[in-house]
Amino acid sequence: MSGLMNATLILAVAAVVIARQFSARRISADRRWWIGPAVLAVMALREPGVIDPHHQIEASLLLGMELAVAVAIGAGWAWTTRIWTEPDGVVWSRSTKAAGAVWAAGICLRLGLFGIGTLVGVHQTSSALMLGLAATLLVRSGLLTWRAQSLQPAVTGQSQGQSPAYGDGVGRALRKERL
Repeated sequence: MSGLMNATLILAVAAVVIARQFSARRISADRRWWIGPAVLAVMALREPGVIDPHHQIEASLLLGMELAVAVAIGAGWAWTTRIWTEPDGVVWSRSTKAAGAVWAAGICLRLGLFGIGTLVGVHQTSSALMLGLAATLLVRSGLLTWRAQSLQPAVTGQSQGQSPAYGDGVGRALRKERL
């Protein structure tokens, strides 16, 4: 895939993710939360030029810093996202203004890393950025899923397909997490 196509894909994914983060979203209990980030990572790693062959040490250090920033953004985004449980046991999430600040700081750090790479003379492709976005989404999704599991009520009988009975704790399941 060409660099222009990669850049367009990265911008499209980032725009959708950022726009969707400020609306209430249901956190599903399925175990496929890692598929989207995995697809992005595979697309990034299959492209040549993730590491500049003329500046391997510098490019490797920059990629490592990019991934460290990506993991920090993902963790910060997940921890600044408000999650809550509805009375029916469904877990919802919505990002806060602090999550927007995490994104803004992350973009500034990534621009700084790009600037450092340019000063050092490292040829940079969109693959490293796509790999960083995959890491951000993977960390964020994993932490949100983990946090959501800690909020889901343990209702006896529901795992066998039975309806919750009076006193099963469903009414007490409404709990909101404050930041």
